[in-house]
Amino acid sequence: MNKLKQIWSNLRSSFWFAPSLIVAVSIAIAVALVEAGSIGSDQWLARWPRLFGVGAEGARGMLSTIAGSMMTVVGVTFSMVLMTLALASSQYTSRILRNFMRDRVTQVVLGIFTGIFTYCLIVLRTIRGGEESGFIPNIAVSFGVLLAIGGISVLIFFIHHIASSIQASTIIASVAAETMVAVDRHFPDKLRDGQGDGEEGQSPLPLSGCRWQAVAARGNGYIQNVDIATLLRLAREHQTIVRMERNIGAFVVQDTTLASLALKDPPEKELIVDLQSAYSINRYRMVEHDPAFGIRQIVDIALRSLSPSINDTTTAVMCVDYLTAILARLTSRKIPASRHYEEGELRMITTGPTFEELLAESFDQIRSSATGNVAIMLRILGALETIAGLTASPGRRQALHDQVRWISELAERTLESAHDRARIDTRIARVCKALEA
Repeated sequence: MNKLKQIWSNLRSSFWFAPSLIVAVSIAIAVALVEAGSIGSDQWLARWPRLFGVGAEGARGMLSTIAGSMMTVVGVTFSMVLMTLALASSQYTSRILRNFMRDRVTQVVLGIFTGIFTYCLIVLRTIRGGEESGFIPNIAVSFGVLLAIGGISVLIFFIHHIASSIQASTIIASVAAETMVAVDRHFPDKLRDGQGDGEEGQSPLPLSGCRWQAVAARGNGYIQNVDIATLLRLAREHQTIVRMERNIGAFVVQDTTLASLALKDPPEKELIVDLQSAYSINRYRMVEHDPAFGIRQIVDIALRSLSPSINDTTTAVMCVDYLTAILARLTSRKIPASRHYEEGELRMITTGPTFEELLAESFDQIRSSATGNVAIMLRILGALETIAGLTASPGRRQALHDQVRWISELAERTLESAHDRARIDTRIARVCKALEA
């Protein structure tokens, strides 16, 4: 199942899958309209002679012009896409390129242009001149003209789409929306007022009396997904405990420990293969199963914006705003328990990110790069104040308090202006009041 999901994800993020489907549909439409024209061509010509009365040479010239124009448009479109990818990689971060490649609009537009070109080729080869054996698929030719007019509209829309998608606000908002969907998927349960995570999300400790047998990874790469249901089934069938040693998003090295089994003897080869198959390992991380990676992308954009070569504080502020939205969504969610039981028997110990770790992932590096930047410090403090008003968990409020303390230390160390320091102190007092409420 994980393998199929990985294949489907790769297809979705490719520039050839959706266009290939559209080309196949265009071929089917061309064949169908040619057949329809062969059956009722004279009837359509007699009813609308000015619309369907084009000759063989005129039909060939028209379709040849449309096909040549579409290939030119395809070249221009590919150039625009590649230019956008290069600009996004240099201006923001290369980790967002897959977001552009997964853009359904770009894939469909490329498919429409190549589909129109293919349609014209299929119809073009069916046109025959001569009085006795001549054949002109009038319906198909007229439909090709309509496709060309529609292609012009699509090109205009695509230019607008590219101009909108390259904007920083659009990119950051898109990554944030995908991350919040991942948060909803992995943390669906609400956290009750005052409730703490307790053991949930913490790294599992060795159990006394258990002898752990290591299962090695069979390749290098990032863990994209783990089939928890399969691991529970394996633990139940073999009456053992499965302990995850690497979290989703972690990089694993071949032949290092991927998971451990509570067995006296080394596990059978079949069990090892089944357990390894429950892990999806690839060259890159995926936001769908790894909310921390979505946070990582936004943080990378903020760090690039704060670099001396770019020095774009506004974009970094925007990143902090969307990180606030993600953490606000996460604040009220319950981190799943790390220990899974079936009929009172411990079957599995998982590992995953805690709220404290995701909070640190969001703000630690941005804070370190905001030396002397009052705007970023104030924005992070505002974010902490917003999050503090959404949680009553003591552990999470303590993590927020630690962030406030570290910003206070940074401001005291790097701000020389008394006015700026007073602004920071005023905001810190407001955040502390919110945390104490």
